[in-house]
Amino acid sequence: MERIALFPGTFDPITIGHLDIIHRALPLFDKLVIGIGRNVNKTAMFSEDQRMKWIKEIFGDNPAVGVVVYEGLTVECCRKVGANFIVRGIRYVNDFEYEKAIADMNRSLDRDIETVFLTCLPQFTSVASTLVRDVIRNGGDARQFLPEAVSKSL
Repeated sequence: MERIALFPGTFDPITIGHLDIIHRALPLFDKLVIGIGRNVNKTAMFSEDQRMKWIKEIFGDNPAVGVVVYEGLTVECCRKVGANFIVRGIRYVNDFEYEKAIADMNRSLDRDIETVFLTCLPQFTSVASTLVRDVIRNGGDARQFLPEAVSKSL
C-alpha cells in the first residue's frame, strides 16, 4: 500500500518553515500532496493560482510532491487524493494543543487517516505566514522567510 500524506494549509504565502516540514516529511511517505485549503475565516493575500504556481515552481521536478486546492473537510480531501496521513507542523506547545484537537476530530471522522506531527527546527519557530504577510503589507523585507520562487515574484 502506497503511503500518501496530505499537508494542508493556506500557504499564503508558502514559507521556508513550510519547506522545512515538507522536506522532512518527504522521506516518510511515497507521495506528499500539498493541500491549499480555502478558509472562509481568512482573507488571502495571494490568489490560489499564485500559491499553486509557487508550489509547482518549487517542487515541479519532484514527482513525489503534488498540489491541490480544496474546500471543506480535510479528511474529504484526503479521501479524494488517496491520503491516509495528514502532516502538520508544530512550532510551539500551543500549536500542539490546537493541532491535537483537530487531529482528534479528523480521527473521529475517519479512523483510517492518521495525523503525523513534525516539530519545526528552532530557526523556523518564528516563521509564520501571518507574520510574513504583515511584514510584506508594511513594506518590510520578507525575503529571509520565503523560498526564492516567492521572493523573486514579490
